[in-house]
Amino acid sequence: MFQFLRGFVLPAAACDGNRDGDSRYANLFRKLDLNEDGKVDIAELQTGLQAMGIPLGKEAEEKIFKAGDTNQDGQLDFEEFMQYLKDHEKKMKLAFKSLDKNNDGKIEASEVVQSLKILGISISEKQAEKILQSIDADGTMTVDWNEWRDHFMFNPAADIEEIIRYWKHSTVLDIGDSLTVPDEFTEEEKKTGQWWKQLLAGGVAGAVSRTGTAPLDRLKVMMQVHGSKSNKMNIASGFKQMLKEGGVRSLWRGNGVNVVKIAPETAIKFWAYEQYKKILTKDDGNLGTIERFVSGSLAGATAQTSIYPMEVLKTRLAVGKTGQYSGMFDCAKKILKREGVKAFYKGYIPNILGIIPYAGIDLAVYELLKSTWLEHYASSSANPGVFVLLGCGTVSSTCGQLASYPLALIRTRMQAQASVEGAPQLNMVSLFQRIIATEGIRGLYRGIAPNFMKVLPAVSISYVVYEKMKQNLGIA
Repeated sequence: MFQFLRGFVLPAAACDGNRDGDSRYANLFRKLDLNEDGKVDIAELQTGLQAMGIPLGKEAEEKIFKAGDTNQDGQLDFEEFMQYLKDHEKKMKLAFKSLDKNNDGKIEASEVVQSLKILGISISEKQAEKILQSIDADGTMTVDWNEWRDHFMFNPAADIEEIIRYWKHSTVLDIGDSLTVPDEFTEEEKKTGQWWKQLLAGGVAGAVSRTGTAPLDRLKVMMQVHGSKSNKMNIASGFKQMLKEGGVRSLWRGNGVNVVKIAPETAIKFWAYEQYKKILTKDDGNLGTIERFVSGSLAGATAQTSIYPMEVLKTRLAVGKTGQYSGMFDCAKKILKREGVKAFYKGYIPNILGIIPYAGIDLAVYELLKSTWLEHYASSSANPGVFVLLGCGTVSSTCGQLASYPLALIRTRMQAQASVEGAPQLNMVSLFQRIIATEGIRGLYRGIAPNFMKVLPAVSISYVVYEKMKQNLGIA
């Protein structure tokens, strides 16, 4: 959020639509019109705001300019500039009223807590006070309309949900696993159709991210299936083995299925999450962290049940030898012919059980990191910024992976057992006991090194592609 020159830029009467307000708009416009030609271009807007001590950042400034430039001539004249500020203030007024629950003309910490809870974000009253401090100009620990307007006049956010949406626990960060809690969308996003654009952007980001880190993902599967005390496969020897057996192309074996399953899984997970949320929502309309965790876990289980055969195909292709399968459909045909339908659900139980620790720890760690940041670092702003959010998401997802990894390893071994010559066909408990007896606790974490190695590039790729896709789809 942004700190503004209060009192000068937009004092109390600045936007009342009267002459005094128009005069003050004119003073502000003159400060931005650096070459005094009666128009402000994007460079002047950026330079002028910087000079006044209120730099917003390129994305926010471009969003303001795009909204204000109604005739699309690449410049803002005074009428366009004034109309933008008046229209934006109306939206800010609605946002203010939506927060002012008791209609006393002031926003208090308890009202911030209540409003955020409706959006699925739980914070303490002390944390809400931190948010208010970044807006409160007179030190009263409440925010009146003048303070709110002055603070947000140049913030291109259109409503309160946009202003605080950055704290939503998003699943944009695709690190190759499918156990994340589904994305949440506001009613406005659902009505305008922005939800499917965001899902599409996330799907493309996930596809590019998984393709970029596919060699590490295949190495992880190989180490999970073939690694043992006798076969000390490490990162270097694993890559050498894969290259020797199938060449460079083999490093991406199984990636096609991994990418194809993103779309149906995301769609089913999103739909199921919405249904479970409706069932679990409390009488007051609020959805707490526990309800979100239960809804997310059930939605993940529903989606995984639907696409699980594709998980088995991915594993079989990844551990298969060159020429063993000509593709995804050939692999499915051969498994069906030799092992029957049951083979497509091998490892299903540990996979479903893995969703619970993953989703639970992922959400819990994210909430903890968010609370810690608000408690200790939100002194002048409640906006954590991109790097803090990426850090919170990456750490929480990694912790979730660490907790569920043994179950993921058991699942992969069960999926691949039939394709490994001489391997006994063990159930989940027997396989767990065998690994502990022969390899110890460390055996349950075989392959975790390449799994962690792919986190940073996967997060970076998915974030960059997601932002580019949002711009192309008009939701930046």
